[in-house]
Amino acid sequence: MLGERILKLRKQNGLSQEQLGEQINVTRQTISNWELGETAPNPEQLKLLSKVLKISVDELLGNKIETKVELNSNKLEKDNKEKVDNILKSNKFAVFILFLDILISIIFGIATIVCITENMHIMAKVNLILCVIWGIIAVIWHLKKIK
Repeated sequence: MLGERILKLRKQNGLSQEQLGEQINVTRQTISNWELGETAPNPEQLKLLSKVLKISVDELLGNKIETKVELNSNKLEKDNKEKVDNILKSNKFAVFILFLDILISIIFGIATIVCITENMHIMAKVNLILCVIWGIIAVIWHLKKIK
């Protein structure tokens, strides 16, 4: 509470109740009453206290002040997390497509070998052409994803 903060800050600044009272034009008893929570300083006294204790009035009252730097830092952190999540999702999909490309290329390769061994040379040529076309499409797709 306010009284506890005044006590803590007064001690941190190495001041007695009497010394603090002198600096803000109140008695030692007034400082004691504030620290015990029996009374509270008025707005003008709060301003004087904040100057003497080297703390903002908001902080003295227990209000957390989030600076612009903290706000920007939190926003950047959130934005970066979203970007990383999007990249990971995109990369998982790209890896899946790459795996699919390799699998299809292997199937075309096996089909071509079978066609050659069975003397189906025209079918082997068709398989090779399809394999090349598929490879070109896959390379173009992956290059676009990299950019």
